[in-house]
Amino acid sequence: MRRNQRALFTVTLLPLLWFNGSAAARSQDKTEPPSTLTPPQISSIAERAQKGDPQAQYRLGWFYMTGTNFAVDYSKAAEWLQKAAHQNFADAEFGLGYLYEQGKGVKKNYREALRYYTAAAEQGQITAENNLGSMYERGEGIRKDFGQAAEWYRKAANHGEVIAICNLAYLYFRGRGVARDNAQAAAWFRAAAEHGYPPAQENLAWMYFTGTGVNLDFSEAAKWVRRAAELGYARAQLDLAFLYEKGKGVPMDYVSAYMWYKTAAAGGERRAASQLKVLTHVMTEAQIKQASAAAARLKISTSNFPTGNRSDSVATTWLPSR
Repeated sequence: MRRNQRALFTVTLLPLLWFNGSAAARSQDKTEPPSTLTPPQISSIAERAQKGDPQAQYRLGWFYMTGTNFAVDYSKAAEWLQKAAHQNFADAEFGLGYLYEQGKGVKKNYREALRYYTAAAEQGQITAENNLGSMYERGEGIRKDFGQAAEWYRKAANHGEVIAICNLAYLYFRGRGVARDNAQAAAWFRAAAEHGYPPAQENLAWMYFTGTGVNLDFSEAAKWVRRAAELGYARAQLDLAFLYEKGKGVPMDYVSAYMWYKTAAAGGERRAASQLKVLTHVMTEAQIKQASAAAARLKISTSNFPTGNRSDSVATTWLPSR
């Protein structure tokens, strides 16, 4: 949960016990063009782009940026997005801001990223609103300003951007740009959790597990962490296993604990391996065989949800040091 995996326009969460890192998440663009097009359709878009149609220019840029219909070519992506951005096409401004932020197809330049994110956000481009908040929170291209970060996250959150909802929850949790308010943090995490976003579900579960901003309730903690675990979030699988191991919010059940630790390990959670070793000392061979078979039968795909932030935030799970 320590460093932010910043895939295309990705994410952040809370830097605390069992929280997903801190500050400034990036979110996936909601305006991406259709991925499956026929050659005549692509030719039509290219022709319109050549004639100066900003939407067509944006779509070509997006195709090159994402490897949709063409091989990935960030230089060409930047070229087409810039043409559309110069016509104040908000989605293109957003995409170009991302390329400048990441240094893909153009030289990395946070000030240019900030400029294009701002232009898009001021037109109501939701993901740009979120990413602009991130720039203010991190102090990239501009002096850190948590108040501005909160303002832009709130705008994106009010527009339904789930990542911004989580980022705003984080600011309430840390008291950055807003008064520290754990109840508000929990409320915003709940809003994101109810949208089915696993990192928010896990964070909300942690709040119930510790009684932070909500009444302590192990059953609610187990409910929310299970939802995230069943959606393939390895961090939540690790913590659900811990609940079964300790009998908190669920009946103590070493077989279920072993099954979820094994699933978390398969999803890349390195700490799960040490927990599996601990359980082998208290389980029979028959129980271990049963749990392993159950893990193999689970129809859960590992999901590439962001696991935190590149900052110096501290994040662990509920697991105690052994």
